Amino acid sequence: MADDKKLTKRADDFSAWYNETVLRAELADYSPVRGCMVIRPRGYGIWERMQHQLDTVFKETGHENAYFPLLIPESFMRKEAEHVEGFAPELAVVTHGGGKKLDEPLVIRPTSETIIYAMFSKWVQSYRDLPLLINQWANVVRWEMRTRLFLRTLEFLWQEGHTAHATEAEAEEETRKMLNVYRDFMETYMAMPVITGIKTESEKFAGALRTYGCEAMMQDNKALQAGTSHNLGQNFAKAFDVKFQTEAGDVAYAWNTSWGVSTRMIGGLVMTHGDDNGLIVPPLLAPIELVIVPIWRTDEDKVRVMEAAEKIKTSLTGWERRKSGKLRIHLDNREGIKPGAKYYEWELRGVPLRLEFGPRDLDANQCVLVRRDNRVKRTVTLESIGEDVADLLSVIQTDMQVAAYERREANSVRGGISYDDFKTLMEGKGGFVYAGFCGSAKCEQEIKEETKATIRCLPDEEFRSAVAPTTCLKCGGKSVAEALWAKAY
Repeated sequence: MADDKKLTKRADDFSAWYNETVLRAELADYSPVRGCMVIRPRGYGIWERMQHQLDTVFKETGHENAYFPLLIPESFMRKEAEHVEGFAPELAVVTHGGGKKLDEPLVIRPTSETIIYAMFSKWVQSYRDLPLLINQWANVVRWEMRTRLFLRTLEFLWQEGHTAHATEAEAEEETRKMLNVYRDFMETYMAMPVITGIKTESEKFAGALRTYGCEAMMQDNKALQAGTSHNLGQNFAKAFDVKFQTEAGDVAYAWNTSWGVSTRMIGGLVMTHGDDNGLIVPPLLAPIELVIVPIWRTDEDKVRVMEAAEKIKTSLTGWERRKSGKLRIHLDNREGIKPGAKYYEWELRGVPLRLEFGPRDLDANQCVLVRRDNRVKRTVTLESIGEDVADLLSVIQTDMQVAAYERREANSVRGGISYDDFKTLMEGKGGFVYAGFCGSAKCEQEIKEETKATIRCLPDEEFRSAVAPTTCLKCGGKSVAEALWAKAY
């Protein structure tokens, strides 16, 4: 590595630790364009794993991929009033093309509802055309003023699903279904437990009827909105004339949904699992699950050890694991670099499992497996190495999820907290606070101004406290819902 200086410790400066980890693990780098990033192969490899798994599930649930233009007529953005108001500060606008001023400015897509529903109006004529289930993998541009690699950049990669339905009930079912797809992916593949629930009016997507979100806790006890799913109602259908003839012969507006996750998830992965030695990648998403590091001192030893390393790599490459496919293995056969330096690099890059062995290990018919998550070493025989590697990777995946869940729960507060104690908590270590909410936008705004904490969601039933809160955290009035409060990225 070009820089072997130790990382800043998380406890000293979590933000600095995060930036250093992303850069030195070679996930991304800063672009010459302010606020943009270059996703490097190691980071893009994680995104490809995420993309592949999600795309598979999208198709299994009946969605098809399509692609829509990057440039959107500015007039389209004005057709849905709440939508344009919500996105106006973030728009990048093209006014000239081909050396001439355009007749109408073009917006670089911040999201694609407007142009997609303009097309839906051409494609949907009858109830027989519904449901229309479309997904797009694309880039979007939002003119953010304060940026951070993966978490908030001017341009980022994502997927955006867009659907049209005959009834509100069908649209609501789709909205919740895709929220659960995200939750399952985040918990199973990212090993990142999330809280799901509905957003308040002030936090919902601009133009939506209802917005649901997945909220995860990072190691600095802040929340990360990792994915959202929106029931758009008929707002965009009315704005873009998405109408259809019903089975009864009437004409009705379609009901739409949109839902998306982005490369922000990579930032969430880093902040959920990383340690003071760098990145830790869950095995199911790791571009490299196992790195083989052979050790030798003499030329004679090198011949023996490298021959064995190639055989081990060949034998393991054929192994397949449920949900992960064939083992993804890298043999580090670089010369002129000491084993310790190699260990440092691979730990920094977060490879889940390291296999190391030298001449003495070969003589004993064994090798050593080292877990990245807890750095525990395990000696195994060469005969059982396939089973041992597959077993350990599965255990690591589960252990990472359990550790993240236990950390979240240890930093969550339920019931009985006063507003003064809440403010003290938010000024200090932070965390997730479940408390009563009267439903007043005034209370919600005052808490945000005084503590910088927001309602992340009104949690789904399975996440609510056993005893429902009866009074509002802020005003002490009657509570109409339990809210999850936290500072957030």
